[in-house]
Amino acid sequence: MKPELLVGDLTKLDVDAIVNAANSSLLGGGGVDGAIHRAAGPGLLAECRELRRTRLPEGLPTGRAVLTGGHRLAARHVIHTVGPVYRSVPDPAALLADAYRNSLALAEEHGLRSIAFPAISTGVYGYPREEAAEVVRRVLAEFPYRSLQRVVLCFFSAEDRALAERILG
Repeated sequence: MKPELLVGDLTKLDVDAIVNAANSSLLGGGGVDGAIHRAAGPGLLAECRELRRTRLPEGLPTGRAVLTGGHRLAARHVIHTVGPVYRSVPDPAALLADAYRNSLALAEEHGLRSIAFPAISTGVYGYPREEAAEVVRRVLAEFPYRSLQRVVLCFFSAEDRALAERILG
């Protein structure tokens, strides 16, 4: 599936789910994670705390994904996934692919039709943008879509969007 490439605010997108580039605690942080938690309001933090208490006492492992409500967001759901810290794991490409693939699979499992991703791991986690775009290109091309009809990649800058457009076509 060919993704839509946008520059803008992920928290404002009207899609079934936005993907949160979360940390393993699920309790908010900086960057995209902090912006999503601020926009969604305290209900998201409460839901994430309950997930930690009941299903994920050790936190969300890198590459895995979990779904919550969207609370005050335009999106009806948030899919939280943890991308790899580039220089701290032996195979960051496999873990980044897992983060995207597991997010897509969770959306499909819930019959969602649209999903929007930030550029997972390319901020403070240090993943080189070109390498990340190659991983995303491969995952999106190989994924077995059923219910999903719209995939959005939402970027912080026009420069990042242009780089993705060059790699993703």
